[in-house]
Amino acid sequence: MPAKSSPTIARPKRPPPVLICGKCLSKIDGGKKLKQALKAELKRAAAQGGKRPKLVTTSCLGICPKRAVVTASAATLGRGEYVLIEDRSEAAAAVRVLIEE
Repeated sequence: MPAKSSPTIARPKRPPPVLICGKCLSKIDGGKKLKQALKAELKRAAAQGGKRPKLVTTSCLGICPKRAVVTASAATLGRGEYVLIEDRSEAAAAVRVLIEE
C-alpha cells in the first residue's frame, strides 16, 4: 500500500469545542456548578443559531491560576489567549469571549 502524500482533513458540522481544565475544576469550590453554568450558557448562545460547541474537560492546560478555572476555544487559542473564570456568575461573559470569531 503506497504512503499517503498528505493528511486527511475532517471538518465537523458543529463548532470547535470549548476546553475546560479538569484540574482547576477540582480545586475550586463549586467547580461542578461552574461547569454546569458554562454548559448552559453555551447552549443559550447556540439557541440563537446553530449547534452548540461541546464542553470538553481536559487535563492541566499549564496556566494554574489560584481560585479560577482555565478555559479556551479555537478562537481564543488562535489569539494566544486563555479565559479565566472565577465563579459561575462570570459564565455568560466568558462564553461571549470564547465563541466570538
